Amino acid sequence: MAPWIIGFFAFIAYPALASLYYSFMRYDLINPPVYVGLENFKFMFTQDPVFWIAVRNTLWLIVFGIPTQIIFAMIAATLLTRPRKGIKVYRAIYFLPTLAPPVAAALAFSFILNPGFGPVNLLLGHVGIHNPPLWFHSPFWSKWGLLFIALWGVGQTMIIYVAGLLDVPRQLYEAADIEGANAVQRFRYVTFPMISPVIFFSLVIGIITTFQYFTQAYVAAVANAGSTTSSAAANVGFPQNSTLFYSIYLYQQGFSFFKMGYASAMAWMLFLLTMVCTIILIRTSRRWVHYQGGFR
Repeated sequence: MAPWIIGFFAFIAYPALASLYYSFMRYDLINPPVYVGLENFKFMFTQDPVFWIAVRNTLWLIVFGIPTQIIFAMIAATLLTRPRKGIKVYRAIYFLPTLAPPVAAALAFSFILNPGFGPVNLLLGHVGIHNPPLWFHSPFWSKWGLLFIALWGVGQTMIIYVAGLLDVPRQLYEAADIEGANAVQRFRYVTFPMISPVIFFSLVIGIITTFQYFTQAYVAAVANAGSTTSSAAANVGFPQNSTLFYSIYLYQQGFSFFKMGYASAMAWMLFLLTMVCTIILIRTSRRWVHYQGGFR
């Protein structure tokens, strides 16, 4: 166990405790840290308007992104659990996009959704939409473009739902058919309760990963800003901070502006916020998550 223990203390425990220490300091990585007490947290909540922009953007992605991904993954999994010839090939095709590196996916969608020569807007022009969305060049449409990237790579969530749907006992559907239940009633009273643990798992993991959302938004912003500014740090959040999410702003403060004390305070607020949301989900899951055999 020594390699794991050494790695845990070197790469998890020590950095976490060090960031807690620096969260009460003014530290720029060059000069010695200076104790400032709760000033970093006070500035975060009362004097930094960009902080609240990052929080709102992250909450938008949680409210709209996670439910959309769950619904899309569930629909795809439902289609891929019906017996048909070549079903394994279809499952592999749906899963393949998740193998693409996030940077490559963001660059590909930056081209696909380019407002000038992207194939999506060209197609929309051919069907009569002559004022198509500007996507990553519009503060309103930029987050929807990131949501499309997330839906394109929803294969991992889909595989989990496929496993959950295949685990639902067939005799329950047969009993529902005998009772005269329609498709909506079968989903409401059979499918949903049986796969509710899978939905709960995807909700928890989705919230944790969304709070740490970074790569696609960072790459898309820098790639689409082009030469509008002189540095990549200035392009973060393009356009108009609409893609500035919490983790990106934390990274910017710590490694672009070298405000490591403030970034450490933001990191601990991120940890507390994620923990609170996870605890709320666990507590409320008792009302809607059902386990086979009655065990929880």
